[in-house]
Amino acid sequence: MIALIKKEINAFFSSPIGYLVIGIFLILNGLFLWLFKGEFNILDNGFADLSSFFSLAPWILLILVPALCMRSFSEERKQGTLELLLTKPLSLKQIVLGKYFGVLVLLILALLPTLLYAYTVNQLSNPVGILDSGSTLGSYFGLLFLAAAYAAIGVFASTLSDNQIVAFIIAVILCFVFYIGFDGLAELTSVFAIEHIGMNSHFKSISRGVFDSRDFIYFLSIIVFFILITTEHISPNKNRRNTKRNFIYLPIALIALNVVAASFYGRYDLTEDKRYTLSTASEAIIEDIESPLIIDVFLEGENFPTEFKRLQTETKQLLDELSTRNSNIKFSFIDPIEDESTRESNIRQLSQRGLTPMQLTVQESGRSSQEVIFPWALASYGDVTVKIQLIKNKLGSTQEELVSNSVQHLEYAFADAFSKLLYPKRRKIAVLKGNGQLENRYIADFVTTLRDYYFIAPFTLDSVANNSQSTLDSLANYDLIISAKPRLAFSEKEKLVLDQYTMRGGKSLWLIDAVSMEKDSLYNAEGKSVAIPLDLNLTDFFFKYGVRLNPVLVNDLYSAPITLAAGEGSQAQFNQLPWFYSPLINTSENNHPIVNNLNLVKLDFANQIDTLKNTIKKTALLESSLLTKLDGAPKEISLSLATQEPDPKQYTAGRQLTGVLLEGEFTSVYNNRILPFQLKDYQNFSPATKMIVIADGDLIKNDIGRNGPLELGFDRWTGQTYGNKEFLLNAVNYLLDDSGLINIRSKEVALAFLDQTKVAEERTKWQLVNLILPLVLFGIFGLGFNYFRRKKYAS
Repeated sequence: MIALIKKEINAFFSSPIGYLVIGIFLILNGLFLWLFKGEFNILDNGFADLSSFFSLAPWILLILVPALCMRSFSEERKQGTLELLLTKPLSLKQIVLGKYFGVLVLLILALLPTLLYAYTVNQLSNPVGILDSGSTLGSYFGLLFLAAAYAAIGVFASTLSDNQIVAFIIAVILCFVFYIGFDGLAELTSVFAIEHIGMNSHFKSISRGVFDSRDFIYFLSIIVFFILITTEHISPNKNRRNTKRNFIYLPIALIALNVVAASFYGRYDLTEDKRYTLSTASEAIIEDIESPLIIDVFLEGENFPTEFKRLQTETKQLLDELSTRNSNIKFSFIDPIEDESTRESNIRQLSQRGLTPMQLTVQESGRSSQEVIFPWALASYGDVTVKIQLIKNKLGSTQEELVSNSVQHLEYAFADAFSKLLYPKRRKIAVLKGNGQLENRYIADFVTTLRDYYFIAPFTLDSVANNSQSTLDSLANYDLIISAKPRLAFSEKEKLVLDQYTMRGGKSLWLIDAVSMEKDSLYNAEGKSVAIPLDLNLTDFFFKYGVRLNPVLVNDLYSAPITLAAGEGSQAQFNQLPWFYSPLINTSENNHPIVNNLNLVKLDFANQIDTLKNTIKKTALLESSLLTKLDGAPKEISLSLATQEPDPKQYTAGRQLTGVLLEGEFTSVYNNRILPFQLKDYQNFSPATKMIVIADGDLIKNDIGRNGPLELGFDRWTGQTYGNKEFLLNAVNYLLDDSGLINIRSKEVALAFLDQTKVAEERTKWQLVNLILPLVLFGIFGLGFNYFRRKKYAS
């Protein structure tokens, strides 16, 4: 059989058509990937990977492989040498396998020069050397499996005619049907299980760097089937029983093998960041889906920038993964503005449902145009529908960073939506009242958001004075308490109730001020007000838990602007001026699930927190920038500060803590102290529980517009939306989450990008390298092969 393989390779390289076929393969790849404008151009799409190559290669191989295979048996039949070949001391299977492996070796030789593409991408990446080698290697294995299946089909097709052109056409048709034909049939019949009969769904899985034993067995089954029926077809002594076995029993056996493999399989994510490995929490949610869960994704269109096409691709791949795990998950991509006649009405209807469109600038042929997209999805389960935002906004992000953040957020976005659809609300949250906390209208937007997840109710501590025990018992029915910017001091009885709530395992979110100062108080004739310390009688309360809120104001150069009017009447103009008492908290260096991949958080007159040594674990959540100073109170604050140039030399305090997470077993504030009232079940120590303390009550406060409360974090003067609401929602979910769902947010998925400056400077060089060098390398191999071949036969 080895001799037959060598004969096939020698025959291939002794003919000009052999060089022509592989040469065309390399030229087509080079032109589409490096020179021609379009979706496959690696330099234009900006990503440091070979996804373009692995998307294009199956279509080129669909022509290349039949061209390599068409002479395998057609030539033997035409020249009358097949009968002679059958007389050789080789079994029929050895003859077929010899022909097959000869083609396979040629395919490997054709693919080897394309490794230069990987080298080029690696050199052009930013930084150099971040090409995901595991994903690339897995994708090459997938391409090899696909080519091997094509080869088996091609060798079979060559037995059907002694005309090579006819054999070539038959092979192309069969390869096309097996690669993409079943996808079309599945779409036509709406029976999406049919697409798993085709190669495309299996190749897509491997081509992203995921090795799945089900895909391996599928391709092996295709190869075995066509090898065996090829063996049967060339047999000079055909046995009807064997023919029946091969054409009926063999497919049944292979189908049974694949059915078994679907239940018992191994799956290996070869990507470096394990982006296609679902978290344990996601898998648990998916397993609970017992009826169809329908997902409509509106991220569809023709003129997307390459970054958004990547987001579209990553969304499809994630949904493919989810639907593979549970067939009840059905999804489709819809372009709501494709039809001009319904475009405006669709935009209006989607906007009314809260699915706001996004405008993109598309550069094409040197011209800019505006495109509207809807980066949203709707998920429906039973009679309930939730919306899913696919774009993860972050102030100051480039388009590349925007898409990278969004891809990282995808799994959590879908898992969170599924959780809301599947599981009824069961946790209860008490919003504390009675100590001057924010009015309902100022926390309305956040409370409305929380209602999608939890039961919310106000809880007043006024009854503590008359019936302390009953108040504590009632409060203990809640899983979390939120105290939003209290202004009146807490009594000792109230503190004991709150302390014992924690000792019983209750969670709490505190948003409090140590300095009394409101921005609205500055809008007076003088434009001044005085910031004074605010004593809430909670110093010993938090001190025992391991934190101290200091009555100082955080003054940070990295801050949000303030909008002030200049002029009077119709001549008034609104100007945005720097306001250093509104720090913008950047959490990009913090990987904790509460703040990971979070937009900037805006504070107002925030205070500084010290952490104290005890057994409680403390995690910094919010910190000011390095360019910070602390202003003590009392202090006069004037709007004129916005027009004064700051002295950077004064901003040397470094990062200041403004938000902290406490976790562990707490010790009671009243341990070894006289209790303000007697309790039935006083506890000195708590079970493991959690608490978050934020030294700014305004973080939860939404503005009020003409039509009522505005979205939390939205600045109506600048049009910017800060990350306040997402931060608080993450905080509450973390405090109450016992499924690990919130931990998905800490999963890092990093998209690798090309260095665009380097691409612009060296574009021509790398285009020439990838167009010419693969052909040169293949030519050198051909010359060397023929040289040693002539030398061998000459001797």
